[in-house]
Amino acid sequence: MNWTNIENGWNEYKASAKKQWNKLSDPQLTDTLGRRELVVNQVQEVYALSEAETERQVAAWQAKQFDRQGPAAKS
Repeated sequence: MNWTNIENGWNEYKASAKKQWNKLSDPQLTDTLGRRELVVNQVQEVYALSEAETERQVAAWQAKQFDRQGPAAKS
C-alpha cells in the first residue's frame, strides 16, 4: 500500500492504526493528518521505541493495509 493512499484516506485508516497502537489517543492520530513522519513521531514518542523499531512497526502496519477507498474495497 502506497502511503499517499493512506494519507489521502486517513479517516478510513485511523481505526486500524488505533488498533495497532492503542496507546495513541484519537486526537493524536487525528492530528497527524495521516502524514507518515507524524505517525512515526507519535508512535516513537508514546511507545519510547528506537527510530529503527518504530520504522519497522510502521512499515509492517503499512504493508498490511489495503485499499479502503473505491468499489473494490474490502470490509
